[in-house]
Amino acid sequence: MTAAAKRTSHAPQMSVEEFERIAAFAAEDTDDAVRFEFIDGRIGVKRAPDGDRNTIVMWLMRQCMRARPELDLYQGQGLEVEKDRKGRARPDGVLVPAAHFAGHGEWAPAEGVLLVLEVTSYDSDTDRRDWQEKPVAYGAAGIPCYLLIDRAGRSVTLFSEPQAERGYASTARRSFHGTLPLPEPLGFELDISELEQYAD
Repeated sequence: MTAAAKRTSHAPQMSVEEFERIAAFAAEDTDDAVRFEFIDGRIGVKRAPDGDRNTIVMWLMRQCMRARPELDLYQGQGLEVEKDRKGRARPDGVLVPAAHFAGHGEWAPAEGVLLVLEVTSYDSDTDRRDWQEKPVAYGAAGIPCYLLIDRAGRSVTLFSEPQAERGYASTARRSFHGTLPLPEPLGFELDISELEQYAD
């Protein structure tokens, strides 16, 4: 199955440099209550994680530590995404080799990222953002795996085989039971049955 998002043709709201200035200024005043992203030429506002969302990130961290202890899972790390790296995203989790982001600033290149994790929120635009825009942005950046935890839909979707223009060539969707194999360069299985208790 091919995972390709529908792209609308519209003029960007601003340049990526203007966005970075706005995001930096806003971060000083919001105390991390919200996080700003810039995908498909538009500013997006992402609420700070709630307890269940943080717990899901920690679930992934524990599983990765058991299977691949040489990897780190970062929370809140900004990434340069999309074609030509003109987008800015803050995934809920970013899985990379240990110390990969040392020396990088607020927005790091996506090269070397193995997996990004997003956990759906209950915002009105979560469908557009997580299911349509982010697969294209992460795929265009060459990130091998995008793991989307859909709390309302009680499912896990793995996007893999990134394609520069279309997002990801492959998707695998599972309900919250059993396991989900992660392809290379990860090469281990996730036990997703625990996620049921963190759904709505």
